Amino acid sequence: MSTQSSHGLSVALACAEGEWSHDDWPAPDDRYVGRVLHIPPPYHALRETEVDVVVLRCEDPSVSFPGLLKAMGAMSAPVIVVSPRGDMETVVEVFRGGAGYLVEGDYCTCMLSSAVMAATVGHTYLSPTACAALRDAARRMPGEEEARERLRSLLSPRERQIMELLSTGLGAQEISLRLRLSEKTVRNNLSNIYAKLDARGSTEAVLRWLGATSRVRV
Repeated sequence: MSTQSSHGLSVALACAEGEWSHDDWPAPDDRYVGRVLHIPPPYHALRETEVDVVVLRCEDPSVSFPGLLKAMGAMSAPVIVVSPRGDMETVVEVFRGGAGYLVEGDYCTCMLSSAVMAATVGHTYLSPTACAALRDAARRMPGEEEARERLRSLLSPRERQIMELLSTGLGAQEISLRLRLSEKTVRNNLSNIYAKLDARGSTEAVLRWLGATSRVRV
């Protein structure tokens, strides 16, 4: 793993020695990440660091994620979980905790850097498999379809388009490129969306959009 000193974001990589497979990350020309610090379990050294984002790489997030949050204490840095597990229960549990989720083999290092950047502006990033797991969880909740459609009707066609992209794990910058809008326009739309959905941020907005908030409250 490379540890760099630059003007990019600072990331704490919380994982056991030898468990991280991206020794070439961040690349020297990475647009977002400039420094990576390795913090081994039980992660107590996190409280002595000043980082922008924490990336937790673990085999079982149901055990490691709560342990990480406990070790972080009052730290407010956002968390991204990287794990080989992509089952519905695990993804929902992590997402409920407000963390992004990347399933191993389902992302590239460019996506990882984008997820880190997105986390600093309050976006909870999901890789495609994690996103599909969250959608499956929403579909399995009985009696949610009517409530979900009623809530979606509050949004304009453009806002629904943006929410559809947001729920697939894209951030404001990526959405702006996809829709050929300015990033400021996308962020203004997101602010309106959060107000209409009575959501405190992107995580809760996605849960409401997918119809998962009656059982899952962030």
